[in-house]
Amino acid sequence: MAGIWLIPFFPLASAVLLLLSAGRMPRQLAAWLGAGSVGLSAICVASLVNDFLADGQVREVTLWTWMTVAEFTPRFAFYIDGLTVVMMSVITGVGFLIHLYSIEFMWDDESICRYFAYMNLFVGAMLLLVMADNLLLLYLGWEGVGVCSYLLVGFWYRDPANGKAARKAFVVTRVGDTAMALGLFLLFTELGTLDIQPLLAAANSTWQVGDTLPVLATALLLGGAVGKSAQLPLQVWLPDAMAGPTPVSALIHAATMVTAGVYLIARTSGLFLLAPPTMEAVAWIGLLTLLLAAFAALVQQDIKRILAYSTISQIGYMFLALGVGAFASGIFHLVTHAFFKALLFLAAGAVIHCLHHEHNIFRMGGLRKRLPVVFWSFLIGSAALAALPFTSGFYSKDAILLSASEVGGIGLWLWAGGLLGALLTGIYSFRLVFIVFFGQAHTEPDRQPGWKMSVALVVLCALALAGGLLALPLADVFPAARAHEASHAIEYISIGTPLLGLLLAYLMFLGRQINFDRAADSIAGRRVRGFLFSGWRFDQLYEVLWVRPYTTVAHWCRNEPVDRVYNAIVASSQWAHHKLAALQTGELRWYATSMVFGLVLLLAVMLRNAT
Repeated sequence: MAGIWLIPFFPLASAVLLLLSAGRMPRQLAAWLGAGSVGLSAICVASLVNDFLADGQVREVTLWTWMTVAEFTPRFAFYIDGLTVVMMSVITGVGFLIHLYSIEFMWDDESICRYFAYMNLFVGAMLLLVMADNLLLLYLGWEGVGVCSYLLVGFWYRDPANGKAARKAFVVTRVGDTAMALGLFLLFTELGTLDIQPLLAAANSTWQVGDTLPVLATALLLGGAVGKSAQLPLQVWLPDAMAGPTPVSALIHAATMVTAGVYLIARTSGLFLLAPPTMEAVAWIGLLTLLLAAFAALVQQDIKRILAYSTISQIGYMFLALGVGAFASGIFHLVTHAFFKALLFLAAGAVIHCLHHEHNIFRMGGLRKRLPVVFWSFLIGSAALAALPFTSGFYSKDAILLSASEVGGIGLWLWAGGLLGALLTGIYSFRLVFIVFFGQAHTEPDRQPGWKMSVALVVLCALALAGGLLALPLADVFPAARAHEASHAIEYISIGTPLLGLLLAYLMFLGRQINFDRAADSIAGRRVRGFLFSGWRFDQLYEVLWVRPYTTVAHWCRNEPVDRVYNAIVASSQWAHHKLAALQTGELRWYATSMVFGLVLLLAVMLRNAT
């Protein structure tokens, strides 16, 4: 227990050392310090998991009292239960594999020290977020991952497009963060604490199910979760976040930032259960987001943007699970998603790395035999993403769909929407596989992935296949889940839908028995394709609703009347400066005359006062 503090300490300390080196640390030392520190954290987490599974005891560790303001005394303390253990395992385990992969991927980059400093700061902030025993410390980690995402998305800052993508990610997520901060103010004002467990106990003893205050508080927390996890209506930042290095995309999308919103709702599930309207909103937001992103992924051409929309869609499934009260199923999908999405991003990075940094899938093709390790990685990852039977994604997504089908009233609608998303996922996943790895080769690889890339891919392949067999220690964290009582027809449909998606992808993109070229090239087809390609034109909508009005008002405020007062003060100071400077002529006679004149004036004043 005494060593729990070492888990976030190792990556944070290495980040400080790397930053202080100012890029002068030897490349090899920087790389292994960056990856090794996360590896040490993973070892500490493995030891903690072993102890936790042996005794099942919740661990609370207080390092110090953070601040004392009247009766507000938040602590720098950690709360370790089953949910924390699961999240720490994902962050450090998958994070270490991404760091190992990064050594080879970023080896030739001149800013490798800065890269690993940002990455380790990211991992450390995410660990603080999930280990925190109070919402203030959680919020510190929450803002930490936001800052790190800005630094990493804009890592190659010499390209203005990358800087723009980083600013977009930072500003859009700030909208949700502001809502979350307001939610924390409300909770502290009404319940008198931000310590998570006492807060949940106070909420359940003070409020009744459906009261206004828990609905308002959870709605504000949901705003924060929507921003960080890229759900409607704040999903627009995530596709552009592909501007960063590919391992950064893997870390953001698989193990850290986008899962923060899911974790927040799961951690405060006792609060959300008091607010049925917010729970229903979570479910509908998840459903609409997963469908919107799945349709957009169907027409993308950039290999990383396809996976980005896929992430938005899969986080939507997690929100759907949380909204129907299947908290354990949502966290289970978070874990399996971390495995297969990290695998897909790292495999995509290997393709880009070996194909002269090519991103367009239609300029690839025929890589099945040229990059065999990458091909099998992509195939396994896509199978898990599509939830084909006996992959990790199958077990978690099937649990979500069955839970949705058992909810009264809206349950069948949620289940049907989730099924449509599963069908679309099967199509776009294997569209990507068939176009990139089959058919005619358009770009020849100039290298093969080295052992660091290969080891990370092989381990993630095993996890993507077998991760669905993991038994997560969540029984004491969430209310007991009901046994699934869905009919056999619903179960068979849930299983068969991803297989149908695979078949349709084969017929459309490999066998070519189904050909939509004529429809796609029509005027209506081009418009629909352009609409989906742009992410349903949300960027254009927000440009009209928010960006242009804001910039217009800012332009008006540049010349507002109150500024004239301050401008006049500046102008007066400048005028007086120039006049005084003109007196400095450098002539001795002028200085002597001035002194005598001043002395006479001073004596005259003194004599007048004396009389």
